[in-house]
Amino acid sequence: MLSYHTCPLATLGGKDTGGMNVYVRDLTLQLGRMGVHVDVFTRSQDEHVPHVLHDLGFGNRVVHIPAGPENPLPKQELVDYIPDFVAGIQRFAEEKDIHYDLIHSHYWMSGIAAGMLKGAWDVPIVHMFHTLGAMKNRIARSAEEREGQYRVDGEKQVLARADRLIVATPAEKSQLQFLYQADAGKMVVIPPGVDTSRFYPIPKDEARAYLGLSPDDCITLFVGRIEPLKGIDTVMKAVSLLGMHDAENPFYVAIIGGEPDAAPEEMTEEMTRLQQMCDELCLGQMALFLGKRAQDTLPYYYSSAEVLLMPSHYESFGMVALEAMACGTPVIASQVGGLAYLVKDGQTGYHVPYDSPEVLSEKLGALLGDDELRKKMGKQAALYAKEYDWEKIAKKIVDVYKDEIAKQLD
Repeated sequence: MLSYHTCPLATLGGKDTGGMNVYVRDLTLQLGRMGVHVDVFTRSQDEHVPHVLHDLGFGNRVVHIPAGPENPLPKQELVDYIPDFVAGIQRFAEEKDIHYDLIHSHYWMSGIAAGMLKGAWDVPIVHMFHTLGAMKNRIARSAEEREGQYRVDGEKQVLARADRLIVATPAEKSQLQFLYQADAGKMVVIPPGVDTSRFYPIPKDEARAYLGLSPDDCITLFVGRIEPLKGIDTVMKAVSLLGMHDAENPFYVAIIGGEPDAAPEEMTEEMTRLQQMCDELCLGQMALFLGKRAQDTLPYYYSSAEVLLMPSHYESFGMVALEAMACGTPVIASQVGGLAYLVKDGQTGYHVPYDSPEVLSEKLGALLGDDELRKKMGKQAALYAKEYDWEKIAKKIVDVYKDEIAKQLD
């Protein structure tokens, strides 16, 4: 398993940590339960972290390969160290005297590395992009948000080398065909899964007691990276329109992700913009910037919240929405990408147009004002999420592995 630019063990909510980290980690855990040995290779970003960790159990390893400076780097610079990463993987395999039957790569830079290893090892590549540069460019609102042409060219190179592509939704399949002229015959639609042994409905009073929250507070939640395409500014505007300043019970919108307490010179541009927007909208203490949170605490946050808000401009799938639904929390999400398939409008939550605070505010008000409807949607969401249990999803992925290995042997 290749996850070059981000480690599956990293704390969520950072600049490059999100759904893909969870996907790689949880898929690897489930494969271990099924007797599949997996080594996950990632670039070492901290010289003080052991290069080999067994945190995923079942004998499966996370191997941190030194490739360039052992600290976080901009993605533009990471491309230069892919050959070093590949060489490190080859040395590890030789030292351990291990032969891999298949490579499963995640994100385009890992796909480039997989192509190099395929040439050396002659094994099949299964690849998953998670996000697409051309799609991000279609919704970018400024030059700073656009991905460089080097990424789009790299993605095309991966499409040519990969033997099979796992796509999260029919929408992603269409995007690859339309924007990249990808071979539909290489693609198989398999959504990500959710660990229902970890994400399940916790009684709200118990979840809030664990987090030290009042049982009478009204809490809406956002979880994700702090970047423009996540639409957090839409959340702020929607809450302002809702007019909850004088609500009977205290109202909060909790935002998990980023580093809200960083020094001004170190704070990201988007975090600075959002905090300024809070002041301009007079949200005061209603907006709670909680920063990064450990994955183990997320079920408590999801279960504590009345609603999860996910007004993204683009999501290839939307792992956070699936986790929240598994915890029995309804989701209001943009009708974009994977979210359009994952959230069932009127059943497990609501769809809203992206960048539309008026509609988001209307739907949020409707859910917050109707306890019975909210509970009904929460129960339906938890039941629906069980269809995405990793045990079911991983079996489909293993079938893809077996097919590709069988083709290699023919």
